[in-house]
Amino acid sequence: MEATTKDLRLRARELLAAADRGEEVIITWRGKKRARLMRWTTEPEATSTTAGRNPAFGLWADLGGDVDTQVRALRQRRTLP
Repeated sequence: MEATTKDLRLRARELLAAADRGEEVIITWRGKKRARLMRWTTEPEATSTTAGRNPAFGLWADLGGDVDTQVRALRQRRTLP
């Protein structure tokens, strides 16, 4: 189903009901596709890697030491030479 931004403003309830039914609503602006409205699911996506973990998790693990100490060192005031 396609809807314009004006339809989104005026018929938001109907478009959300369509998304709840499983339909995918494409929102267009000036004839060009701009957004996709679809049903929100609480189940984790099947395409995620490593059992749903964020790929940035453990980013500083190889630096050693406590992360809080590293962040405090980065946030210290710097002085110009």
